[in-house]
Amino acid sequence: MADLTHKLSSSIQLSVSAGATQVERIGTSYSVSGSGVDTTYTPSGSGASAVSDGIGSLTVSSGVGAIPTLEATQKTAGSAFSFSQSFTQGDAISSSAPSTGAVSNFSNQTSTGSGTAGDLAGTITTAGAVTVTAGGAGTVATGQFVNELTIQ
Repeated sequence: MADLTHKLSSSIQLSVSAGATQVERIGTSYSVSGSGVDTTYTPSGSGASAVSDGIGSLTVSSGVGAIPTLEATQKTAGSAFSFSQSFTQGDAISSSAPSTGAVSNFSNQTSTGSGTAGDLAGTITTAGAVTVTAGGAGTVATGQFVNELTIQ
């Protein structure tokens, strides 16, 4: 004789997405490279003296950088030389968190508005019939009916 098991189940899952904002703040960077050149950097401020073969330093205030004024001259006329200076301006430090859907001062930002339930609905009848009704943007309605038959 065989054992027979028959299971029926219905389920509905309804969800409305929350609003979210994700940001990435980039930092300020400064680099100098070269060969066959002399550099001169004069710091800001009264009475500051020029610095030979100096490159200065990056000044950062509230996350915003300012590069030094740098003068480069070829060491030996007619000789090979190279000089490169690179600067990436970082994002200013914000005094508050970004609002969902608002554009802030960050370089990389993804903002998703919250969902709207609208007509989002689901029903299961006593007979096990599943009905789902679509909602507004940012909603998910999933209906499932499972019929499981096991014979051993």
